[in-house]
Amino acid sequence: MKLDVIKLDGGKAGTIDLDEALFGLEPRADILHRVVRWQRAKAQAGTHSAKTRSEVSYSTKKIYRQKGTGGARHGDRKAPIFRHGGKYKVPTPRSHAHDLPKQVRALGLKHALSAKAGSGNLVILDTLTMAEAKTAILAKAAKELGWKKVLIIDGAEVNENFARAAANIEGIDVLPSMGANVYDILKRETLILTKAGVEALEARLK
Repeated sequence: MKLDVIKLDGGKAGTIDLDEALFGLEPRADILHRVVRWQRAKAQAGTHSAKTRSEVSYSTKKIYRQKGTGGARHGDRKAPIFRHGGKYKVPTPRSHAHDLPKQVRALGLKHALSAKAGSGNLVILDTLTMAEAKTAILAKAAKELGWKKVLIIDGAEVNENFARAAANIEGIDVLPSMGANVYDILKRETLILTKAGVEALEARLK
């Protein structure tokens, strides 16, 4: 698969051959769904909690005598039916993460890349190098290139000036190649890869 390579100023910088095994697959919704679900479950905090009868701070004294009151028999006020009493079957802190085979995770990333390439929402950029970290310069370039909600993936490291300039622009997110993931790719309208990013992803997924 051949794609044009562009510069940050909109000029052309030749073409690039993309690996069909990464960018030419027929996207499978079931694979993408499994990987996104795994990612979101792993990121879920799982800190929801409530106190049980044994954890609330209250007197353990029997509230009234067992017989002769005409009412229900009770012990202390920690019972769930009383205000400020402990709860029954409460949520407890836990991890929501579940296992997913490494091969499926890698396949999901390949299908996400192929989905962007197949829909025409993949852009190859020559380099992210900027002489100075100027948000105004990058914002102007992004407007001219039509970038609205994009994810930019570079090589092993992102150019520091570019990262600082992009940090203040809404709709532009930047990741190194090792941070590339299915959820972030599918969440954005356009995926932008640098040539270094393409090389790093091909080396990672082969």
